[in-house]
Formats: sequence, C-alpha cells, structure tokens
Amino acid sequence: MAPRGGAPCLVLLVSGKRKSGKDFVAEALRSRLGADVCAVLRLSGPLKEQYAKEHDLDFQRLLDASAYKEAFRRDMIRWGEEKRQADPGFFCRKVVEGVFHPVWLVSDTRRVSDIQWFREAFGALTQTVRVVASEQSRQQRGWVFTTGVDDAESECGLDNFGAFDWVIENHGDEQRLEEQLEKLVVFVRSRL
Repeated sequence: MAPRGGAPCLVLLVSGKRKSGKDFVAEALRSRLGADVCAVLRLSGPLKEQYAKEHDLDFQRLLDASAYKEAFRRDMIRWGEEKRQADPGFFCRKVVEGVFHPVWLVSDTRRVSDIQWFREAFGALTQTVRVVASEQSRQQRGWVFTTGVDDAESECGLDNFGAFDWVIENHGDEQRLEEQLEKLVVFVRSRL
C-alpha cells in the first residue's frame, strides 16, 4: 500500500557498505538535481527517532557520526530487526510520509525487504543504486571492521542481491565518480 504523500516520478534506493559514500553520493545527486526536485530520505531517521523515544536517548546525537551513536549501534540494529520482523515496511512507510518531491533518494537501503517494499509500493518507478568502495578507500574514510555490525544483516543484507540498476564506484577517483554521477543525473532528468 502506497503511503500518504506525493507520488514520486522516480525512487532511487541507494545501498552500500559503511563508509562507501552512500550519503556523499546522495547529496551529490541532490545538489545536481536541486533540493526542490530531489528529497534525500534516510530509513535510519525514523528508526533512530523511535529508538530514542523508547530508550529515552538524544535523537539528534543518534543522527550524527559520533561515539554516542556507536555506543548504541548494536542494540539499535537488534531493536530495528525486531521491528522489521513484526512489520517489514514499518520504517519505509514512516520515511516517505508527507514527501512531495518528484525524486526520492533513499540513501541507506540495507535489506532486500526494503527494496521489496518500495517495488511493491512504486513498481517501475524504483531503481537500485549500489555504491561500492574498496576496503582501502573505506579505511581511509575511517572504517574499521566491527563484529556484530559489519557482519550483520544491516551491512550484509544486499551482498548477494544480484544485479543493481546502477553501480557507482567510489574508490577516490573524482573524475570517474563525476562521470558516473552525470550518467545517473541524465537518466533521472529523462524521467521527470
């Protein structure tokens, strides 16, 4: 069932490992398309908001890349999995409520159930975008393997997904990244 809000022209589901550059790519796309055209949505937003309410935590501090968030990450993952098992579309529905932009860019798609929900709700308007980066590039951005996080479904749920509609290589080559982003921007504009 489609949520309340506007009907998008296109839904881009962005996924990738921690420190691959998902948010960077999403913001780069939004800056090229315009904030009036493209809304960046984060499934982790409603998750963190609900988790903060239920656990009496500082929601704003859970949103940034802080040690505060990292202290609760494992439990948030566990809690989020329990919510998803009870209702796989819970966070997907929450994140799109009241969004009226023509292009929706979901910057933190992590599970097959996320993709399934958007495909069921929006069909052919849905495109998958995988951001990939070498371990070396991710380490240069501060990534360190963490047991219980980097081997959990929230990081590995799409490893064997299959063919993504778009793959963006973000290994640190700015010119190559720019070429890939431009191709995606041309495609998005063709759908408006």
